[in-house]
Amino acid sequence: MAAATTTDTTKITRALLIDKLNEDLAREYQAIIAYVVYSQVIKGAEYMAIAQELEKHAGEELEHALTVSKLIDYLGGSPTVSAKPVKTSDKAEDMLRFDRDNENDTVRNYRERVRQCEALGEYAMAEHLREILKQEQEHQIDLATALGEDVPDVSKMKSRDEGQQAKDQARLH
Repeated sequence: MAAATTTDTTKITRALLIDKLNEDLAREYQAIIAYVVYSQVIKGAEYMAIAQELEKHAGEELEHALTVSKLIDYLGGSPTVSAKPVKTSDKAEDMLRFDRDNENDTVRNYRERVRQCEALGEYAMAEHLREILKQEQEHQIDLATALGEDVPDVSKMKSRDEGQQAKDQARLH
């Protein structure tokens, strides 16, 4: 099913939705780990408030992981046990940028997942994902604010996953 693009809801199947939700779950695990670590190692008086906020985000990401796991199980799939890699740095600003980039990808992916659920007639599932999406957008705002930036319009940005897929395809040809 590699031919189906992330924006093509006409080719979505339950099996493909399970795969996509497992990617989301791996991203939630990544976020939990990153927020736990970053909240404890981030240094500097200017980052104390954001460190407390990152701790709070870790708990919210755990709730997201539990919800996504339930949705995967509901569809008949098995939740993944692997996290996406977590980037680290000695610089607080780098860690915040890593989180911001991950949240941008997460928001973009959950928006797509909502459309995919609706295309399959899974409206209650879409509502669960909308609740997660609301919190993920709040995380985006928190991180952009901490970095002194505007929240990016992720609908106009290509995901890092899509960029990597394009590089992989080019390398194969």
